[in-house]
Amino acid sequence: MKTDPILILSTGRCGSTMISDILGKHPKVLSLSEFFVPLGSAAFSNKAPTGPQMWQILSQQTPALRMMLEDGIVVDEGLYPFNSPQARFTPKNIPPILSVALPHLTDAHEALYDELELLVKARPRCPLAEQYQFLFEALANKYQRDVWVERSGGSFMIAATLLKLFPQAKVIHVFRDGRDTALSMSQHHNFRLLLAMLQKSQSLGIDVFKAWHKPHIGPQKLWLEKLLMPFFNTRQMKSQEFPLVEYGKLWSNMILAGSAILATLPKDRLLSVKFEAVQQDPRKELNELIRFISPELEDAHWLDTVSQIPRPTRSKYRELSEAERLALTQACEPGLKILGYPL
Repeated sequence: MKTDPILILSTGRCGSTMISDILGKHPKVLSLSEFFVPLGSAAFSNKAPTGPQMWQILSQQTPALRMMLEDGIVVDEGLYPFNSPQARFTPKNIPPILSVALPHLTDAHEALYDELELLVKARPRCPLAEQYQFLFEALANKYQRDVWVERSGGSFMIAATLLKLFPQAKVIHVFRDGRDTALSMSQHHNFRLLLAMLQKSQSLGIDVFKAWHKPHIGPQKLWLEKLLMPFFNTRQMKSQEFPLVEYGKLWSNMILAGSAILATLPKDRLLSVKFEAVQQDPRKELNELIRFISPELEDAHWLDTVSQIPRPTRSKYRELSEAERLALTQACEPGLKILGYPL
């Protein structure tokens, strides 16, 4: 059985990691977690790479990622065991696909990395989408899976590009009440850094949210990234503090940008997954999720197992003072209305 590519798109901090982990437990689903975002702009910088050029994309840090890692900014979801005596890499030279994606698939992630190097480097020049399709299908065949699903945190930032790269993809949009999402963002240093970079870009006259609507396949965005890097001081940015309402505005702007992109999809290629609904009725929601990917993937044993994973949690934004709740709700209001949350 072969199915269309599946992309999980979201703002991040909304339960998409949990969905990726749940799908990873299905015997026929290859769950690719944090594959594209760690690659940065380089992921889409070459329209038709050779095998060696493709491997460079997968294995070498972009200037932005290198600067972040050198300043001690490591993705919280990182799975590579840097403290292990057998670890070959440090945060300063970790290949992007080894930070999360390959350890998410297997404990033998370094052996898999070496295997993929030989496989990818032997490829001829061909369109970028074909290179990714070949890699993902090779991994699916290796682990005897029928479908691959990619999820990266904050993937709304690259949604237009991913949908241009995979025009036949089905999309799973995972979302959560923006007020709780904003609270989670405020406690995550990557989003603090993102907010600082967005504000700095705006001060330089660059409308980042407008840029998210445009697919970028080619070197232009990578050149822009290199041009902007001297203006960013990640060591200083990661220590910046922002009012909670700024994270609410960030979330709402991401929802506005992402929703405009999702609106271009046919209804049968889009599934909206509400985090709170998965918590309240996991069996119903997860069965709908797997059927959306393909009815042939229905699996009673898998459903019995993974339905035990989601657990209801309290809404933390409700614990804020009344003034803080009102201010945060106002900041999130445009996105909340689009998703149908009560104000």
